[in-house]
Amino acid sequence: MVKKSRGLRSKTRKKLSQKPGYRPPITKFIQKFEAGERVVIDPEPSSHKGMPHQRYKGRVGVVCGKRGKSYIVKITEGNKEKLLISRPEHLRRLA
Repeated sequence: MVKKSRGLRSKTRKKLSQKPGYRPPITKFIQKFEAGERVVIDPEPSSHKGMPHQRYKGRVGVVCGKRGKSYIVKITEGNKEKLLISRPEHLRRLA
């Protein structure tokens, strides 16, 4: 038998799906964040680059800095602090 593939988007049929014909606005891809700003991790399924793992969907973090076009987001998972590198289309400001 062949071993089952376990890629980054495995078991995400419902999590990373969009309505047919939906196109995200371009402003979502060019938004800017400042260090210390609180953001929600909200993966954009149409853009695969810089997408954080689906286990972090809905998590709130703090922007620490910038690395190229991406942002470094610090989240806490239990007692650990983790740094995620994510592009701006996968982040949303916390109102």
